[in-house]
This record gives sequence, C-alpha cells and structure tokens, in this order.
Amino acid sequence: MGNYRSTDAVAPLSMAILAARTPEDIAVRFYDDKVEAIPENDSPDLVAITVETFTARRAYELAAGYRKRGVPVVMGGYQPTFLPDECLEHADSVVVGDAEGSWERLLADFRTGALRRTYEGGNERPLDDAAMDRSIFAGKRYAPVVPVQYGRGCRFSCDFCSIRAFYANSIRARAPQQVAGEIGRLGPRKLVFFVDDNLFNSRPALDALLSAIRPLGIRWSCQISIDVAKDELLLDRMAEAGCVFVLIGFESLSAENLRQMRKPWNRVSGDYLSVVGKLHERGMAVYGTFVFGYDGDTPQTIQRSLDFALAARLEIANFNPLTPTPGSPLYDRLSSEGRLLLPKWWLNPAYRYGDPIFTPRGMEPEDLARLCFDAKRKFYSWRSISDRIFGANAGFDWFRAGAVGLANVISRREVMRKQHRELGV
Repeated sequence: MGNYRSTDAVAPLSMAILAARTPEDIAVRFYDDKVEAIPENDSPDLVAITVETFTARRAYELAAGYRKRGVPVVMGGYQPTFLPDECLEHADSVVVGDAEGSWERLLADFRTGALRRTYEGGNERPLDDAAMDRSIFAGKRYAPVVPVQYGRGCRFSCDFCSIRAFYANSIRARAPQQVAGEIGRLGPRKLVFFVDDNLFNSRPALDALLSAIRPLGIRWSCQISIDVAKDELLLDRMAEAGCVFVLIGFESLSAENLRQMRKPWNRVSGDYLSVVGKLHERGMAVYGTFVFGYDGDTPQTIQRSLDFALAARLEIANFNPLTPTPGSPLYDRLSSEGRLLLPKWWLNPAYRYGDPIFTPRGMEPEDLARLCFDAKRKFYSWRSISDRIFGANAGFDWFRAGAVGLANVISRREVMRKQHRELGV
C-alpha cells in the first residue's frame, strides 16, 4: 500500500503467470514493492504493474516515475478492470480481466509499436494451461507459505465482495492432477496455501483435488466457505489430505446483517461455535474474519464478535470496518444513498488505513473505526495469543503451535503498522 516493506507478503502468482507467457527473447526482471525497494532510475522498455484498490495510489506514483523517464507503463488487475478510465490517466495501456491471452497480444503489439489503450482479457478461458514461472520469486523474503491456485471465481455473490464483479458467473478449475504435479515440484516440507477465493465451489471438484493431493503428504491451508462444515465426511477428507488451516468469513453474528450482505447461507452449517469445534476436532486451525458497519451493527455487535472469537479460540481473526471497493454492490449502494464520506478514498490524501469511509446507521463513523481497531488490539494482545495457543481445544501439537504463534506475531505487527497509515507513502 506504500513505500514500506511487509512481513506478511505472499508471492503474487499473477506475476508468475505473466513471466511464463513472455517470449524467451524478452528479458524479464521482477520487483515486489511489498518486500523490496523499487529501483528509482531503471529504464526498461516496458513496465507492467498489477493494481488493487488499496495499492492504486502507490502504483500511480510508481508509474509516474517511469513515464517521466519515457518508459511506457501497462496496468492489470482489479483496479484496471473496474476503473479502466482512471488507470488510463496513469498508464499507457490497461488489461481488463484475466491476463492470459491478452498479455501475449499486448507484447506482440508493443514489438511493432502498435500498443493499444485497452486489452480485454476475458474470464472464460479454460485453466488447462496454467504455466507459472516461479523463478522470479527466488531470493525474495516472503511469508513461509507457497501459494497455489486450483480455481477461479466464487459461487456466491456477497454484497461487499468484488470477486463476483470480476469473474461474473465464471467458475473454473484446473485439472487436479496438474495441481498435484505442481505441488510435487515445489519440494518437501512446504506449507501450501490455496489462494482460491473459495476452495469449495463444488463438492465433486474439491473431492477430486483432495484425492489428488492426499498422497503428497503435504500440509496446506485455504480460504473456504463455511457451508463445508455441513459435510463432516468432507471435513474428514480435508484433514486426511493435510489441511491444517482454513480461513472462513464468519462476517457477522447477526442474521439481519447476513441477509443484508447476501450471505444468509452462512448459518446453514449450524452455530459458529459448533463449526469451529468440528474444525478443531480435526486438527484444523481457523482464521475467522468479521466485517462491521451494516445497518444492524452497533458497538455491542463488535464486542460480541470479539467475545466469540476469544471463546472459540480462533487461531487468527480480523475485525474490519466495512470497506466499499469499486465493483462491489456495496459501493454502488452506499454511493446512491449518499453515505460515502470519501467517494474515492483510495486516492484521497486525507484517508488513512482504517479510517471511516461511509456513515453507518448504528453508530458514528469514528466509533466504527475505533472499535474495530480496539477489537484487533485486544485479540492480538500477548495474553490473548498465549491463551489461544496453549489452551487449544485440540490436542497440543508443536507444529501447529509454532505455525499459529508465528502467524499471530506477524498479524499483530502488521495490524499495528498499517493502522492510520497514509496510502502511497
């Protein structure tokens, strides 16, 4: 989000995808602003930057430096897909949608001096050709997990999420044996993180993946929808295949809020405490996320969510003020209702990370921001971390305790570093 290094960065697979699709006679050099300083005076023939909403201001500043030196800049990712005109104010060309196919066309046009302003990537291409060049990550200090992608898209359409806006109804998965082969080449003792927005897009697809990776004997983590807990046999298979950590969006304890965020199905697996218990019984740690600012939220709902996270001994948790991002139904609704305090908050120099962006109905904007940060500070107090590691409901395991302890220390550090930070600097 700015000119500082992070300790929780994960290698960005989008860049490995581009590198694998770049002709061999084109020299590639990759820099990751999250883990290393970007050169100030280099002058390559072309610069490609992937841009998200939180990184937009920083990306535009970097692009300005290159263009001042006469280097053309292309941008891809979420922000160019949702706001191509904004990005074209800072770049010579943008890629809308996935990069496969459009990246190759862009490079061919650039060779002949015919670079177009916009390239449509589309999000319907099969993922059979999922080649990645991970050599570009060598020597960089990333978190001790290796990202792997099985599929793209999500079967749900939550109010606050921009995933569905990016992929629409497209849900694609790679061949399970292809994924298993990629993991097998990563080397032993690697903790794999499936970066899919929802690993449980269908039971047959998840079942096939579990069958393919179980013989590898790996430990892995993922993001997954809570309804997976309805199927205890599937939970057993996940544990047997090496799953040790799951990220679940609990979002809210309020049924009213879940309806408003288009996530009422979150309750189909039973009460949240029971869901966490099922996962803990199988040795899976839980990263639970919560969002606050929907119409049914009050200061008391934030406190109840913190109390639940502590009582359930969630290994990791996040308590976020609702953040309206371009492309999401939430952003459009709040904008139409005139409730956005900072319509283009990602570019506003007055905005600081964690600041209120809109006016909630159940509390003052400043209270929403303050109470969310207070919940984070309390959850990541040293006493809380110790209680959750050594008082785990499942049998004590040194690997689990070490992994959870490291994740908590990193999360605590990043929470404190990011709060109130100006974007771009």
